[in-house]
Amino acid sequence: MIYYPIRVAKFAFFWLDWMLLTAVLYLTSFLPKPWLDRFYPAFFRVWCKAFVRAIGVQLRLHQKNAKPLPKQFILIANHPSAFEDIGVPALFNVYSLAKEEVRNWWIVGRISWAAGTLYVQRESRESRRAAADQMVDELAKGKSIAVYPEGGCKGRRIFTSFRHGAFDISMRTGIPIVPVFLHYEAQENFEWGSTHTLVEKVWHFMTAPNNHVNYYIFDAIEPGQFTSKEDYNQHVYNLYLQWQAKYLE
Repeated sequence: MIYYPIRVAKFAFFWLDWMLLTAVLYLTSFLPKPWLDRFYPAFFRVWCKAFVRAIGVQLRLHQKNAKPLPKQFILIANHPSAFEDIGVPALFNVYSLAKEEVRNWWIVGRISWAAGTLYVQRESRESRRAAADQMVDELAKGKSIAVYPEGGCKGRRIFTSFRHGAFDISMRTGIPIVPVFLHYEAQENFEWGSTHTLVEKVWHFMTAPNNHVNYYIFDAIEPGQFTSKEDYNQHVYNLYLQWQAKYLE
């Protein structure tokens, strides 16, 4: 009998905590951008962790890497859900590439912009080229970035191909790729559909029959062992197909 009141109280506390953080981050997002760059990304990661707690998701990191992660890297991951927008920065100190529409999301868009999120119009070649140049610039500053090579949410299974962008940037800069495979145990609830709104998906996350989310991290892949971005891409794509067969089939 006492279990449910305690659970409700816990969720109420987590939601209050997240809402207070949201208010603080939203208000401070109007400070000059040079000021924000000094502290905002770290607080954005705290905000993401608070959001994960508030919606009741059990986010688990599985360290499959045998070697320590490099100090700087390009993180790539499959992209079945909108949850990655908070799940990845909750676990990794990275600056994410997101679709242009995220910038316009109410409150959340403003916070993501202030945190240094990079944006791209995925169907525009010119926009993808500009985003790639911006990622190279950010990497030159010593940052790590996160990219989804499927080119958007393509469903709960790996798409038919990866785009070359992340692999081209890795070869141009010499910065290794760290692959992360994402596994949502309640795949239907977490999968992003073309008709879903952000509010609907948050509700789906909260009411999922299985709230466990597994992020498997593997050893960094050095670009120097490949002669072309196409070979690099295909090698990593084949790894994702193997992980899919292991964790999803």
